[in-house]
Amino acid sequence: MKSALRAYLLLTPALLVLGALFLGGFAPSLLQSFGYFPAVGMTEPTLSFYREVFGGREFLPSLLFSLRIAFLSSAGAVVFGTLLALLLLRTGRGEKIEGALAAIPVIVPHTVAVLLVLNLLARTGLLARLLFASGFISSPDGMPSLVFDRGGLGVIAVYLWKGIPFAAVVVYVVLRNMNTRLWESATVLGASRFQAFRYVVLPLLLPSLSSTFVLLFGFSFGAFEAPFLIGPTFPRALPVAAYSAYIHPDPTFRPYSMVMVVVITFIAMLLVYLYSFFLAGEERAS
Repeated sequence: MKSALRAYLLLTPALLVLGALFLGGFAPSLLQSFGYFPAVGMTEPTLSFYREVFGGREFLPSLLFSLRIAFLSSAGAVVFGTLLALLLLRTGRGEKIEGALAAIPVIVPHTVAVLLVLNLLARTGLLARLLFASGFISSPDGMPSLVFDRGGLGVIAVYLWKGIPFAAVVVYVVLRNMNTRLWESATVLGASRFQAFRYVVLPLLLPSLSSTFVLLFGFSFGAFEAPFLIGPTFPRALPVAAYSAYIHPDPTFRPYSMVMVVVITFIAMLLVYLYSFFLAGEERAS
């Protein structure tokens, strides 16, 4: 109890600074979402902006688009990252390239990843040229639209390229520190490699996989660069829609933007709670 109290006391200065920064930015946004914006003469709080945004034609498609992109990219990153971690563990070369894998998501900004995806997947990109040269398509225009498409495939590709190495490093560290006798005992008792992974290893990985998924989901949901640069014009990602309303020439449109910001913040806080929940489960499992 004393050690826990001491830890909280040591964290208090940093928490106060972070709390002040968060509330300093969120409180004005919350007030403006209710129509309280004295700078432009709006002083009467109202729920009309929430009703207009929630009942508008853009909000729900944008919200669903952001949720779908975040889910598909995060789930794909966790699945392929797990497979990559298993491959590294089996080949015994994980430690040599673990640092490189960890560095890839950090050193490459999302804008650079967007340019790479454009050069690779656009109709004038490398993939279209290779398919045309190989005779699979009659012209570069025959290339399916993989960027600026309503499915958001280009955005998903960016998040996968950034998320797979991160998930692989997390899973690899857990697998490396796991008791290998559990896997070996399962195979000795007649289980196949898949059954040993499914019934022995995967339950032990689930807390780490869940926390990694939530972390990637939160980042993908709230990220702005990729959907802004190569996302569709409709439906737009929710952060892009909020930005468009924010830069509207008429300042009285600001509350519409702040309504979407409040929704994004609420979902982000929910994800923080889920992350802490899964992280606590990971600590109990270890």
